[in-house]
Amino acid sequence: MPDPLAHLPSEIRRAIEITPAAGTRERIVDITTTGRRTGRPRRIEIFFYRANGVTYLCSGAGGGATGWYANLRANPAFTFHLKNGIRADLPAYATTVTDSAERAAVIAAIVDDLNQPHDPGTVRPTRPEDWAASRLMRIDFD
Repeated sequence: MPDPLAHLPSEIRRAIEITPAAGTRERIVDITTTGRRTGRPRRIEIFFYRANGVTYLCSGAGGGATGWYANLRANPAFTFHLKNGIRADLPAYATTVTDSAERAAVIAAIVDDLNQPHDPGTVRPTRPEDWAASRLMRIDFD
């Protein structure tokens, strides 16, 4: 499988290619979506995750409704803003993850990552079943 980040400059690739050793700060980005009702830009701070060489956004344990998820479902093109260490505004595209095998693998990787000693989350240990209803988006960078 080709590297989905190969077209990006190396310093930007390094910032996105976080591993379980990454701290909380390295996992936080802003995203700017287009409001599904207003059509206006909406910028929020959010954690991003990596699993099997792919970048994801996930709503977290519990799977409650989120504006960013609804906005990306309506308008999947958005901006991924790196802001810690390196600053960059990356055009990106979100795809809802509906395949059950991919969802299970990604959720397992996220939970594994969150259960590391440097855990960026607030509840530990966390379990895959806690994240089963999470909103999950695969991110591709233009």
